[in-house]
Amino acid sequence: MNDEHIHDGAEHDHAWMHEHGVPHAHDHAHNHTHTHENTRAVLNRLSRAIGHLQSVRRMVEEGRDCSEVLVQIAAVRSAIDNTGKLILQDHLKHCILEAAQQGDQQAIDDLCQAIDKYMK
Repeated sequence: MNDEHIHDGAEHDHAWMHEHGVPHAHDHAHNHTHTHENTRAVLNRLSRAIGHLQSVRRMVEEGRDCSEVLVQIAAVRSAIDNTGKLILQDHLKHCILEAAQQGDQQAIDDLCQAIDKYMK
């Protein structure tokens, strides 16, 4: 799955790219590796959410009732939020735990910035 399709090619900051596993150049070095045991589950959830969102788009194109469309958008939003929680849990259990053990304050700061953006 190409990340550009999900985000319409929008530029994202370093923390966002880190949280979502987007390859990027580091202007700082982390002392830990990124182990993500839930990658397949995250990708599956994202694929389902994308399919659901495409269905919502078809509903709008077909002129379906606005109330129905809003309910479906809420369902997509919930699916995305739950996927974000899974990513956060995985990141905390692996990357942040290891970073904390190694004293990698930058990884913790990056996570705090990502949470701030995620919670907006």
